[in-house]
This record gives sequence, structure tokens and C-alpha cells, in this order.
Amino acid sequence: MEKIPEFLQEKLLKQYGQEITEQIINGYSEKRPVTLRVNTIRANKTRVIEELTKAHIIFKEVEWYQDALIIENVREEEIKKLEIYEKGEIYLQSLSSMLPPIILEPKADENILDMAAAPGGKTTQMAALTGNGAMITACEKNKIRAERLKYNLEKQGVRSVNIMVEDARKLDDFFSFDKILLDAPCSGSGTTNIFETKFTQELIERSAKTQEELLRKAIKILKPGQEMVYSTCSILEQENENILKKFLSKVDIVPIKEIPGIPTLPTKIEGTLCVCPSKLYEGFFVAKIKKRSL
Repeated sequence: MEKIPEFLQEKLLKQYGQEITEQIINGYSEKRPVTLRVNTIRANKTRVIEELTKAHIIFKEVEWYQDALIIENVREEEIKKLEIYEKGEIYLQSLSSMLPPIILEPKADENILDMAAAPGGKTTQMAALTGNGAMITACEKNKIRAERLKYNLEKQGVRSVNIMVEDARKLDDFFSFDKILLDAPCSGSGTTNIFETKFTQELIERSAKTQEELLRKAIKILKPGQEMVYSTCSILEQENENILKKFLSKVDIVPIKEIPGIPTLPTKIEGTLCVCPSKLYEGFFVAKIKKRSL
């Protein structure tokens, strides 16, 4: 296994202590299986299971999400050869990244903002969860990534999504949303991103600054009394709890119920969820917050 950066190990030890840090480091080294989500806009689970069985692909179900499957005997390349992949009937997505839309609980007819939408996994998931009935605004500031987002939305049969090639921090304050998903850009400290040369202390600090700016904007344009989800694929409090704490005078934490089978890390804010890197899961932080009424 590659060695994790020394500065990260020091951060983890300071935040979590020796025993949990060892658990996290072991989690980084696991080779996670391929996981996918049945796209209920284009297919149903029975059809997907039939196709996987026909292709001799072994899978198991996920206790907390009926549309998720864990593939046990092949990698992504084999899944991408299947007709159900070509037709957008399934979407390859990590289990951890399926959590924020589920926790947000989007509903049909709601006006929803996805602040950092590309490549579209969570946008398409929210569309599927609402039976294509929500009005979703999907922001992506990078033109190339926005094209990828558009491609995925079309492939998955998603309607009622307005793509804005815009930095969500610059959205007009006159916007107003029923729900917001802010899956914020982050250092990726919960993922194998830590083994890349670009993973630095400076990246963490830059990410935290962006996260704070995005969350400030999100709270401003979320309707009073309504809920949003803040999430990152980081397990560092600098990008998670420390960001949230700056806004606790304006929002209340909506406690996330315990989800069976998910390995968690302790958090500094009660009611938030931090997933521990493991054989099945990337490290991931999720908080659900409610904007106080005026």
C-alpha cells in the first residue's frame, strides 16, 4: 500500500486518535467493488437484475437503498459493455455518493438547486427519486464538465433540469429554492485522492475557503424554513464541521437517522454523518440543515 502523506496522518491523529486513524488508513487501502444505481426513470430493478444474471454477474443488494447494487465479480469495464449501461438504465456511482440525495429527500414539484452538479450522479439520482417531477437547477462552472453533465442527463432520461454554466457562488440573490444540495468541491481526504501529488495542505485550505463561500450563498438563497444538504468526500473537520459552525446562528442541524451497515466516524456536531473509508465506502461527510424562518 502507498504511504499516506505525513501531514494528513498528523491531522487524522489529532482529530480522531490512534485507534480510529489506523482504521481509516486500513480503509484507504481497500479495493472497493463496483457499485451502481438502478435508474428508475428508464428501468426497474427486476429488469436490471435479469440482465446482470444473464451476464453471469454476481451482485448483492444494499440494506439502506433498494436501488443500489454491489457488483462482486467484475470491474467497471465489464459493466460498461452491458446494454443496460448503454441505454442509461443503470448509473455507476459509489455508495457514499448516493447518500446526500437520499438524505435531502427531494419531492416532485419542488424547486431544487444542485450547486456543483457535474458529472451528474446526484442530479440524476434526485430526478429518479422524484419520478422526474422536481424542477432542478444544476450549476457547473466548467464548460467541459457541464457538457458531461448534459450528456449524462440525456442518457439517463432526465427532464426538468436547467443547466447553468455558472459558479454557484455568483448566483443572483434573487433566486429562491425549496431545497439545495451542496456537494461541495473538497480535498478528497476520504478517498484515494490522498495518494495523488495534488493532495496538499494548500488544497485543503483552498477547498475550505470555497466551501464556506458556497454554503454562505446556499443559505442566502434557500427559502426560510426549508432544508438543504451539505456534503463533501472529506473526513477532515476543517472542511466539514468547522465550515458548518460558522453558520449555526442561521440554521439548525436536522439530525440524520442512523443508517444500517454504514461504518461511521465520530463528528464534532451531533446529528451529522461522517462515513469511514472501508471495503465498501469512501470517506464522506453529510449534514442536513434547516434555514431558520424569518
